[in-house]
Amino acid sequence: MDTYQENEYRNLFLQLENRRKNNARKLITICVPVLNEASNLNALLERLNTLSETEKDYDFEFLFTDNASTDKTFEILAEKAQSDSRIRVLRFSRNFGFQISILMNYLNAYGDAAVQIDADLQDPPELISSFLRKWEERHKVVYGVRKRLPEFFLKRWSRKAYYRLVRSLSETNIPNDAGDFRLIDRIIIEELRGIKEQTPYLRGIIANLGYAQVGIPYDRVARTAGVSKFNLPALIALGLDGITSQSTKPLRIVTMFGVFISMLAFAGITYHLGAYIFDRNSLPDGFTTLTMIGLTTLGLNSLFIGLVGEYVGRIFNNSRGHFLAQVEHRIEPISDVKAAEAEVENSQKLKEIA
Repeated sequence: MDTYQENEYRNLFLQLENRRKNNARKLITICVPVLNEASNLNALLERLNTLSETEKDYDFEFLFTDNASTDKTFEILAEKAQSDSRIRVLRFSRNFGFQISILMNYLNAYGDAAVQIDADLQDPPELISSFLRKWEERHKVVYGVRKRLPEFFLKRWSRKAYYRLVRSLSETNIPNDAGDFRLIDRIIIEELRGIKEQTPYLRGIIANLGYAQVGIPYDRVARTAGVSKFNLPALIALGLDGITSQSTKPLRIVTMFGVFISMLAFAGITYHLGAYIFDRNSLPDGFTTLTMIGLTTLGLNSLFIGLVGEYVGRIFNNSRGHFLAQVEHRIEPISDVKAAEAEVENSQKLKEIA
């Protein structure tokens, strides 16, 4: 994007911000990260439209961040935006990851509050009404708590165990069984502008801010169209980000475990040295034992070095100062802005004539 376009969209942002502040009704931004979700968009927009008709006390905008989809996702959104000025789209130059997509959605939201929801409709858009009620009760964060997960039992149990592991390792009170389906207040959005992490874990970051939060239980349903983008490597990567971004406790645990192993090793050395001095014939051949100890030590060393490497890698990525994501294409309600500009110009002319 060239400098002219950057200035144009910066002005657009400021103008829409002024319109939001001058509007009596509060604006709610529905944030939807998408990656190859063409088969879900029609159903999603239909249910979001129903939500907006139900919640008549609010204005809505639907902000999509497209992680360089290779199907017709962007084309469908561009077509929908021609007839619905509430739709805004940011298309990235490449796939920058799910968490970055959510963060960019928040940072580009114009609303008094923003609600993140996935396009696969596993999280019910109708629950947003309950989010809004809790928000009006002055809760700055309202999140969904997954009571039922339509997953294979091993994956479901692993997910629950992971949530509790992150909570136990973190200095922050991260909610159990809560994903990224949540509402955050404008004050949270402004706090997120200070994030410089290249691999943020937003659930922990938002919880760490400490504002009033409340959870609403709900049943998650199975995906009806498309395929999940979270395979095993992606889940493992998100899991590592969640652990390493929230706490240095794993490093402390590794240190304490190293001390424990060193004490055992010292005890073993003392025993074998004593046996060598006082009764050499009592020593076993020991080849198998030594081999097992050597392989175990090698495995533990590799694990611990890898853990330290995860932290060093985060430091390296965050110190480079790279942008979070590169927006290649934008779809904004420019026609509405031009109409607002015309109104301002007309009012100024009338004042000059008077």
